[in-house]
Amino acid sequence: MVNGFSEIDVEESSFYYDLPQYWPFWATVESLDVPFYLHPRRPLKNRKDLEGHPWFLAGAWAFGVETATHALRLMGSGLFDQYPKLTIVLGHLGETLPNAIWRIENRLNEISRGIPAKKRLGEYLRNNFYFTTSGNCCTKTLMNTILTVGADRVMFGTDSPFEKMGRAADWLDTLDAIGEADRVKIARTNAEKLFKLGAPAKSGASA
Repeated sequence: MVNGFSEIDVEESSFYYDLPQYWPFWATVESLDVPFYLHPRRPLKNRKDLEGHPWFLAGAWAFGVETATHALRLMGSGLFDQYPKLTIVLGHLGETLPNAIWRIENRLNEISRGIPAKKRLGEYLRNNFYFTTSGNCCTKTLMNTILTVGADRVMFGTDSPFEKMGRAADWLDTLDAIGEADRVKIARTNAEKLFKLGAPAKSGASA
């Protein structure tokens, strides 16, 4: 797990991981066949768009926008064409991207010039990303995420200590908008598959 962009040498600088100097790192991640969790971080202090509105600087807005923009940079850079087996995990049901991807693709089809990505960005979203429910217990958003990327790409998360674990667990346990098969995938088996956790040993089985 990495918290957003890096500051190198100079405080309040930003280096995103689509930049060429990070591609050898991505080659190693792909070769190890492990997921990479792109987690939010607070935006730089020199941003002016939220000046005077500190309540939007963290999880309410800026965290998600920062991380979604970073994920778009990764997709647009052609990174997943070079390393097609890379897997990125995003929290909070995708930082708005499953809701926004249609418009993003539509506008890129109309105006893009020279974008390195060889595929439509939605293809990378569906094939190279997983999404946790952490901090986003919104049934409508969950359903749209499932419709966009499929239930096999969604995993349960709580965002503890920022959100209450019990609230998130109760929400998933009582959610009647999905079938039991998808609930089990989201609650357990998708994570088992992604993180190679394996099935638990049966009671009484020898080690």
